[in-house]
Amino acid sequence: MRKSFGFTTIGATTAALFLLTGCGDDSAQEAQADVQLEGVPERFAEGEGAKVKVIRKIGGDDHTAQYLAGVQEEGKALGFEVDTFTANGDTASYHDAISQAIDADYDGLILSHGDDAATVDAVKRAVDKGIEVVTFDSNPELESIEGVTLTSQDDEELATLALNQLVEDYNEEANILYLWVDGFPPMVRRDAVYQAVLADNPGINELERFGVASEDTSTQTQNAVAALLNKYPEGEIDAIFATWDAFAIGAARALEEAGRDEINIYGIDVSNADLQIMQEDQTTWQYTAAVDPKLIGTINLRLLAKKLADEETPQFYDLEASLISSDLLNEASGVNMVSLSEVIPGWGQSEAFEEDWMKTLKEHNKQ
Repeated sequence: MRKSFGFTTIGATTAALFLLTGCGDDSAQEAQADVQLEGVPERFAEGEGAKVKVIRKIGGDDHTAQYLAGVQEEGKALGFEVDTFTANGDTASYHDAISQAIDADYDGLILSHGDDAATVDAVKRAVDKGIEVVTFDSNPELESIEGVTLTSQDDEELATLALNQLVEDYNEEANILYLWVDGFPPMVRRDAVYQAVLADNPGINELERFGVASEDTSTQTQNAVAALLNKYPEGEIDAIFATWDAFAIGAARALEEAGRDEINIYGIDVSNADLQIMQEDQTTWQYTAAVDPKLIGTINLRLLAKKLADEETPQFYDLEASLISSDLLNEASGVNMVSLSEVIPGWGQSEAFEEDWMKTLKEHNKQ
């Protein structure tokens, strides 16, 4: 009995020491975690994270895929749950997705290309429910809603870069086709620059214009440009200004099929498909002005994270554009969206709104 009692006492003592040691380890780990997450907003330091929904009205293109990838990768690095939806141009589907997200109690929404008045009403409902909102290329009337940040590419700079190159290349005298569609905030801003350039350069003459926004924009553009090429024989068209890469893709196909490589395209936006065309032998797509779509998504997510952390954010933010030339791409050969940074200095890189606490949280989440 004594032996048994003695054994039990020793076992209990050992167990107690083990438990104390375990508690000590837990306390040490908690203390270490506190040090590691020093400066991180409380909700994120405690592992609450955030539930975010990204809803984009347009879709089905490489630009959309890269934009969503930027949001998702940055969100995952911060420990957020990020859901995405693209409406592929369907307005009703776009607004149904917003309504469902509001009812599903997401912490934040990122809305892309919400160009109509109904988007303003939807954002008001979201904000009234306490949901933080960041928008991209959306209705400018959203600025009337307190706390919402409106982001966009610097559309004025995009148009200026492409058009100034066109004007320079043709010594201020050229007959051009204008590919543009009204009704979208970025298109309105690009057109304002176009009109100003034409006013300042009377030698730049617009022969015709065309533009539709649909799921099949590039094909419709190809057909329209092909018809215009029949109308204007060789020597009557010098260049094409395409305000969207879907337009430029269609125009490039039409020029290739018609063998009209004397006409040069000056475009806006970039994707892997665009880069491939610009690197083809005897390509007609000479220049495109663009912002990295993945970076746009990344910065949209950072802005939303700052809002969720109750930090100050700007009402507007424009992302800086770059001009990409076919000649520069072909000097490097085989350039894609990943390797474009090796050709264009600073491409896809920005520390905008990446706070120190975000860097700390990302490092912590890697462990």
